[in-house]
Amino acid sequence: MSKVEDFLSKAEEQEIIEAIRKAEVNTSGEIRVHIEKTSETDAFNRALEVFHYLKMDNTKEQNGVLIYVAVKDKTFVIYGDKGINDVVPTNFWDSTKDIMQSYFKSGNFKQGLVEGILKAGEELEKHFPWQRDDINELTDEISKG
Repeated sequence: MSKVEDFLSKAEEQEIIEAIRKAEVNTSGEIRVHIEKTSETDAFNRALEVFHYLKMDNTKEQNGVLIYVAVKDKTFVIYGDKGINDVVPTNFWDSTKDIMQSYFKSGNFKQGLVEGILKAGEELEKHFPWQRDDINELTDEISKG
């Protein structure tokens, strides 16, 4: 499977968007998912490019998180902004990555993304709890390249 359009059904995409909304309920952190066919460069560097392209580095608390997936390359990156990286341990995303990887290995990409998003939300809540004046700074829609 190498076409981005075939990676997830519309119903699966909607479930992922709902997971983002649920994950963001208790945190000021912002989570986005970007899916593209291939990275054509190092996946981490590409995730960083996409992060900036989507203007995820413009959040008030610098607490945006991008889950980047390159379908054909069978790789993904969880990239957190400076505000997150300044306050969390180095291995902060390991448990989220492990959860996602276990689902991805069995071909259940939608559930891997959903579980990873929910786990990311739980982790973000510890360091960036929701405040009364929080607004959703970034769209919850899945972006595609």
